[in-house]
Amino acid sequence: MGIMCINDANLEDTGFSYTMSLIQGKYKMFILYTLMEFKIVRFNELKKYIKTISYKTLSSTLKELESDGLVHREEYPQIPPKVEYSLTEKGKSLIPILDGMCE
Repeated sequence: MGIMCINDANLEDTGFSYTMSLIQGKYKMFILYTLMEFKIVRFNELKKYIKTISYKTLSSTLKELESDGLVHREEYPQIPPKVEYSLTEKGKSLIPILDGMCE
């Protein structure tokens, strides 16, 4: 195995960079932590739990996490609308990282 040189390396090509691209953002880790702790959570419950997040930011962050495959959104066809969020298997793979941060 040869000696690695920083001049030949590119951070964007690493697994670390990919993982950070999924979880970077002011509230993504808060949302992931909440779903890790409480398993299935409704939108308004998330809003009440993460007091400093606006409705718009919560909505857009959940959409990003869903498009990245970390969060599952389950919508129930009823009036008023009911939507629940939970971690996907990919999202659950981040639990050891979140646990380590908590410790």
